[in-house]
Amino acid sequence: MGWLQRLFGVKQPQQNQPQSQGNVATSAPTGGQESIPPERVGLNGEYDQSGLAKRVALAFDQDPNIDDIDTVYVAQTGGTVVLKGKAPNQEIVQRMVSVARGVNGATAVDTSQVTIG
Repeated sequence: MGWLQRLFGVKQPQQNQPQSQGNVATSAPTGGQESIPPERVGLNGEYDQSGLAKRVALAFDQDPNIDDIDTVYVAQTGGTVVLKGKAPNQEIVQRMVSVARGVNGATAVDTSQVTIG
């Protein structure tokens, strides 16, 4: 089981499905166009309150250097990716921070809730 499946109960999108990077136009109630904030873009370009966290989990799944660590969780507060739980070592936390920062919409990565051990 990967990060996305474990944390959100969602399977990875199919390879031929385009991954949205944000700025997706949606119909506003007034009939105009409104852009979805990058941190709220879901896996398939839809509005998703946890869109950034899901896309970070997907990025972790796609990185061969990051195994699914069942004691670490991904959340978000606005554009900040929040990592929580217990990681095996500081090197994996640094790798996770690097990958998370590369996801569109991530403005910061908070590791204050991660313990090493």
